[in-house]
Amino acid sequence: MAPGQGGKPPALANPSLGGQFNVKLAEQLLNGLQLGFVYALIALGYTMVYGIIRLINFAHGDVFMIGAFLFFFGFNVWGLPWWLALPLSMVLSAAIGMAIERLAYRPLRERGAPRIAALITAIGVSLFIEYFTSLKFVFSANFRVVPRPFEDTRFVIGGLGISTVQIFVIATVLVLLAILQFIVYRTKIGKAMRAVSVDQDAARLMGVNVDQVISFTFGLGSALAAAAGCLFALAYSQISPFMGIMPGLKAFTAAVLGGIGSIPGAVLGALIMGEAEVLTAGYLTSNYRDAIAMSLLIVVLLFRPAGLLGKAIREKV
Repeated sequence: MAPGQGGKPPALANPSLGGQFNVKLAEQLLNGLQLGFVYALIALGYTMVYGIIRLINFAHGDVFMIGAFLFFFGFNVWGLPWWLALPLSMVLSAAIGMAIERLAYRPLRERGAPRIAALITAIGVSLFIEYFTSLKFVFSANFRVVPRPFEDTRFVIGGLGISTVQIFVIATVLVLLAILQFIVYRTKIGKAMRAVSVDQDAARLMGVNVDQVISFTFGLGSALAAAAGCLFALAYSQISPFMGIMPGLKAFTAAVLGGIGSIPGAVLGALIMGEAEVLTAGYLTSNYRDAIAMSLLIVVLLFRPAGLLGKAIREKV
């Protein structure tokens, strides 16, 4: 009997289909949030260094890789508890980042070398780190499987599955972002960083040790990249000496997307990149995940050349 003539409307073929779609979408968004937060920690190093000395440090992705390996060796080889291996990786990576700045970039800056020389040097440093660490007596070129140092329990909340690793990654990044905000806006060295980013010469005349500020910025960015490497190793359980190439490139893209030189812009761009990748892989195909994520950058820059939160700065000729 047709509806309206005393009969009942026909039942849906699968009344839970919409609910399943919503749960899947929520899980994909959560996965994208996890990936985007990892990218955000790397992108912050790019954007801070560029904001200070207008240099794209292409070796930054390799510091991310070193941080992952130091974390792996810390708890799996040296026998340290994982909660100690993570900050140790950050401290050692910060020292490596500061050493790279002191040995590779500062001599060029002191001699007034053109920016293209610093850019080529950054590429050279990146290649050196990748191939040096792939030697057998360092990290070796083989992939390593990272065992989880704690049990990855999965919780179901309203049909949405959330793992312990996802909670840990998101919570850790939020804590590090809060610490970074405190350093940049509530400390003396943070005030010096902001002064140097505006005008190095004026900051130097006001008594700011510019070289020390630049070195600290490299160390801070490297520590964040190392934390990203640790979280990446925990979340995806596989590391290699060349693992920093694509995440580093995508984090740089995220920094440009959000507005290079802007800390909130780096975080926003990274979250957009992470969500775009995961949603593309989940609903289209993983073959297009990189292409679509990079296409977002092109589209945004066509309408906002300075990025989403960047500010266009006019330079005198």
